[in-house]
Amino acid sequence: MSLTLKGLHHVSAITAKAPENFKFYTEVLGLRLIKKTVNQDDISVYHLFYGDEQGNPGTELTFFELPMAGRNRDGNNSISALSLRVPSDAALAYWAQRFTELGIEHGAVAELGGRLTLSFRDHEGQRFLLVSDENNAGVAGGKPWAKSPVPAEYGIIGLGPAHLTVESAETSAVVLEELLGFRRKSTYPSTTPGQPDVIVFETGEGGSGSEVHLEERNDLPQERLGRGGVHHVAFRVDNEEELKQWVERISTFKLPNSGFVDRFYFRSLYFREPNGILFELATDGPGFATDEPIEHLGESLALPPFLESKRAQIEAHLKPLDTRQ
Repeated sequence: MSLTLKGLHHVSAITAKAPENFKFYTEVLGLRLIKKTVNQDDISVYHLFYGDEQGNPGTELTFFELPMAGRNRDGNNSISALSLRVPSDAALAYWAQRFTELGIEHGAVAELGGRLTLSFRDHEGQRFLLVSDENNAGVAGGKPWAKSPVPAEYGIIGLGPAHLTVESAETSAVVLEELLGFRRKSTYPSTTPGQPDVIVFETGEGGSGSEVHLEERNDLPQERLGRGGVHHVAFRVDNEEELKQWVERISTFKLPNSGFVDRFYFRSLYFREPNGILFELATDGPGFATDEPIEHLGESLALPPFLESKRAQIEAHLKPLDTRQ
């Protein structure tokens, strides 16, 4: 296949309270708020984007605010955990101590799939792994924000593997390999005794910034998506021309899809793989500096041009993110 995905682009999850989300991800995790905007499908609520100092593709963690969302009911056919890359094994020791001091739920540093990791949950139960980038080759990480409360040598540098839990691994594998061009890289034992091995897929230059980890489970109920759950995972497409080719390819594969969607900061295509997980393909550009200078990303409410006429209405319904202001 001539089309090649470059790696992870962003992941989007659900929060019930944007101000608390902002506090956790900027003050605890030390990420930069790179875009403060609204959900383009529901302009009454925030859509927040966090990332490295410039909001580079592959570093973006985003949240839709759904104030009435119930707690996520973990289960099958879901994006069951997200990963965030840190520069080294030593960084994991720093984070374990930081989480302990701040009272953040976390596990012990442990090897998983050939890398050292540290599991933790955010304030709404969102499941994460910090993944060491020591000796990791492949897709390059980003650069931590200089104004982060976390020292740069320990800072989060991008997205690591997306973990999918499904009823039928081979059904999802067909889409990953035959449609999207992922390569089957390796396997490692499930952390749940008696379950099949987790299958590791990679794309583009490979490495942790390009991976999907696929786990088959037949002992779980269906996930009920809510706050603390993951809405979708997006993969990187180089440019708009390639995205249009992907639209044609996925339609040829007879999977229902959104067609070409202009999200202003990038162009997108959405579809569900056979186990029901929502995938997005997103272009690297134009990027988050399209309507704000790099040095002031995320400081004020940014709206795409087609929503600018509704700014007064939108701002009247949004609560301040920083309650100290």
